[in-house]
Amino acid sequence: MPRQVQKAIEFAKKAHHGQLRKTGDPYLTHCIHTGRILAALVPPSGNRAVDTVVAGILHDIVDDTCQNLHSIEEEFGDEVTKLVAGVSRLSYINQLLRRHRRVNVNQGSLDHEEANKLRIMLLGMVDDPRVVLIKLADRLHNMRTIYALPLPKAQAVAQETLVIWCSLASRLGLWALKAELEDLCFAVLQPQMFLKLRSELASMWMPSSRAGSFRKVSARADLPLLDKDSSTCYHNMPVTTTDEATNMKELLEAVVPFDILADRRKRTNYLNNLQRSIDSCIQPKVVQDARNALASLLACEEALEQELIISASYVPGMEVTLSSRLKSLYSIYSKMKRKDISIDKVYDARALRVVVGDKNGTLHGPAVQCCYSLLNTVHKLWSPIDGEFDDYIVNPKPSGYQSLHTAVIGPDNSPLEVQIRTQRMHEYAEHGLAAHWLYKENGNKIPSSSSKNESERDVSRCFSDSEFQNSIGDYSRKYGFLKAGHPVLRVEGSHLLAAVIIRVDEDGRELLVAVSFGLGASEAVADRRSTFQIKRWEAYARLYKKVSDEWWCEPGHGDWCTCLERYTLCRDGIYHKQDQFGRLLPTFIQVIDFTEREESEYWAIMSAISEGKQIDSTSSRTSSVSVASISPDASINTKVHFLRTMLQWEEQLLCEASNLQQAKHGGEYYVCRSSFALEEVVIVCWPLGEIMRLRSGSTAADAARRVGSEGRLVLINGLPVLPSTELKDGDVVEVRV
Repeated sequence: MPRQVQKAIEFAKKAHHGQLRKTGDPYLTHCIHTGRILAALVPPSGNRAVDTVVAGILHDIVDDTCQNLHSIEEEFGDEVTKLVAGVSRLSYINQLLRRHRRVNVNQGSLDHEEANKLRIMLLGMVDDPRVVLIKLADRLHNMRTIYALPLPKAQAVAQETLVIWCSLASRLGLWALKAELEDLCFAVLQPQMFLKLRSELASMWMPSSRAGSFRKVSARADLPLLDKDSSTCYHNMPVTTTDEATNMKELLEAVVPFDILADRRKRTNYLNNLQRSIDSCIQPKVVQDARNALASLLACEEALEQELIISASYVPGMEVTLSSRLKSLYSIYSKMKRKDISIDKVYDARALRVVVGDKNGTLHGPAVQCCYSLLNTVHKLWSPIDGEFDDYIVNPKPSGYQSLHTAVIGPDNSPLEVQIRTQRMHEYAEHGLAAHWLYKENGNKIPSSSSKNESERDVSRCFSDSEFQNSIGDYSRKYGFLKAGHPVLRVEGSHLLAAVIIRVDEDGRELLVAVSFGLGASEAVADRRSTFQIKRWEAYARLYKKVSDEWWCEPGHGDWCTCLERYTLCRDGIYHKQDQFGRLLPTFIQVIDFTEREESEYWAIMSAISEGKQIDSTSSRTSSVSVASISPDASINTKVHFLRTMLQWEEQLLCEASNLQQAKHGGEYYVCRSSFALEEVVIVCWPLGEIMRLRSGSTAADAARRVGSEGRLVLINGLPVLPSTELKDGDVVEVRV
């Protein structure tokens, strides 16, 4: 334990001396548990990480003891003091929205003064997101011990946690922490449904209860109906009361802490301790069900690990680690309501995560190849579920999340999701924006068995049944946007190659694709959002032009580095390669989805190449710089991304506070949005990343005047604009000197 952390514990022990929590424990226990939660969220080393844990231990000093910020600064320095002060200010958000809901039960929105106070609090976070981490860790431990509060108050706190703090954790990409928070709230607000889902999942995953076929488990009939007028799952949730605090405590004990799931050694110890307690005394059934669910994950993990040990199909030299997670019961409950499905159709209720080490991104290209090789290994071990494969490596989510997702029939004949990603992708997925901020000081970059003939016969048999023509029709409509020239990724085991569509046949059910064996795609996938992608678009365009110029138009045409191949859309929603005998092979292509910016860039380059024009390298550089400056994922300045995230969260909170106030007239509902004008607009001054606040309605000329460069060229989000262009929240403004 670092010396600063030990010192903080002693300081907090003296400051909180004699104070007890509602549970009867010394108040110091809350400080220590908050620090432990933070230690699981931040990197294992570095001054910023240590300061975060120290501030977490001291976070209640100012509000709950006679100590002040001056004494903290003398003992621990300016950095820790700023964090503690930020947490104290952040507590005002709770009070603000709680007071609003209590006083204005029927009013639809925050008033002008409250909205601006909320904005001040949110913008106060921009300089350091560690303040938010500390507040979330504080709230998580409070929820773990909420059984000590009277039931009505506990339910009010749980509802507030769902509306405010779970949504913030989601905005910041802290998915593991969010999942535990959601389940704790769910146990308080919906204890009977919590018990039901926990029990049904445990019984479904018990090997003895699965006789080789799916046992239909349906909880839909017992699900409370969601209010049709509710815009989100958080509002209007029916609240069911349980007996007393003892029962609530049992339910909370059945929620597995997020850090236990993240660490295999901790998870094994947790299971052993839980089993010993069950053997030594009578444990509530809900706790036993949680233990059984966790044990099923361990069995799946061991089966896959054994397969990886004996399999030589993944890229040699890659470090592969396994972890697992249980989807929060609240997320399962919400998904069942949203999609109107039974519990056995929630394929991601449990998941294995396979993480491929990439040595801090230096081996990211080979690691991406390894991911696709491991996907092939998983599909050999367990049967894939049709239509449940998603490639978020080639096509990242809007948040920047990257991973391969597939759903399979696990060893107990129940659905199991497997996620495969590189270490860099995993760190971004687990820590979100916090990872950018906290890992930055260490210099890490974080964004993002059978024979071949037998395998060919299996795939052909699996994907050619006529009974699946209807589902294929659905997928062909999904890919209706495809046309000649569209880039794709060819996947064969761990080999990734760039390819381009030459012709679309049979209403999108068949594709003729040109594959370049000299144009590797793994680096393009790894650097999808970097400036390198501009040159990659040019390579795709030149490949298409080469095929057109040579008049290659049938499968097998090509030369030593280019070959045309036919691909057929199969029932799993993927285009598989078809050989000269009509057999469908495991080799498949993954369609690259464009963003609007990428689509315009690509087809502009395609047009220029087809007309024989040279791509101006200087213009490409200019375009690349523009893209980098406006893309939060470029990581040139994380503050841009964090500011925009906070402004989006502000908009979400205001919308939920107003909740689109409904009024009924003449038997019909109409929506009236309560609106008010905020007093300022917040922008980022490029390239230093300084936050600037201007009066609402300010223009590009006002921004230039503020920085002392009146009359200069102003770029907003990388594009030159007129001086009269009005600024919006989150704009990146550059004044060219």
